[in-house]
Amino acid sequence: MKEPMLLPGERLDDVNFRLRLIQKTAGLQFGTDALLLASYLKNAPNAIATELGGGSGIISLLALARNKVARVDCVEVQPIYAELIERNIVLNDFGDRMRAVCCNVRDVARQGGEQGRADVVFSNPPYMKQTSGAPNLTEEKNIARHEVLGDIGDFCAAAARLLRYGGYFYCVYRSDRMADLFAALRENRLEPKRLTFVHADISAPPSMLLLTAVLGGKSGMKVTRPLIIYQKGEAGAQTYTDDMQQVMECGMLPQTLDA
Repeated sequence: MKEPMLLPGERLDDVNFRLRLIQKTAGLQFGTDALLLASYLKNAPNAIATELGGGSGIISLLALARNKVARVDCVEVQPIYAELIERNIVLNDFGDRMRAVCCNVRDVARQGGEQGRADVVFSNPPYMKQTSGAPNLTEEKNIARHEVLGDIGDFCAAAARLLRYGGYFYCVYRSDRMADLFAALRENRLEPKRLTFVHADISAPPSMLLLTAVLGGKSGMKVTRPLIIYQKGEAGAQTYTDDMQQVMECGMLPQTLDA
């Protein structure tokens, strides 16, 4: 396999399912939240999907590698990252199934995209309010982590515009902002249907949540058992739980979390 040309400040990583990913060393690196969201998507191998806030494109690439969707439009507001997504598409030979779209979710919410075209929309949106927390060292990270160019309401509005009636919206979000998320969902006719809290270990409070909502769905939500990432191994060392090991190895959640 031909090695890609890396620009200054970039590195090439091997990821699960034979994916290779170019990442910017000074930018936001993908983490556990991206792997969990990709695993949270239910299999819909014929689905047309859109990702809102693509970053490097890793979640869309994982979804395609596992054949969870047929095609993905990966929306990213920062031109430097939209270009990076394009390169990662070529690197992984997904040019016929994925494209990068450089656009602000606020524009998508108002008039962008093809209204009602998507079967599935998924997102790992910025978690932090613009005024909360210390600013990141780079503007790239600041935009990715803070609601500088779009808040959770904008992401939900964009998802509602893109989805067909009955389509699915998946997201990963901070548990301490659950009230903001649910308000934004209801405001945009996205009805929460499945909720999973994510804990670092069995003694820790939830740090993240995974959620499925349906456009125009009836009320009624299932709260699954929690997903615990780490357990204590020999000599107190932290190891992945069986649930998390299945996420890492298979890109799937255990059946009890995937109902």
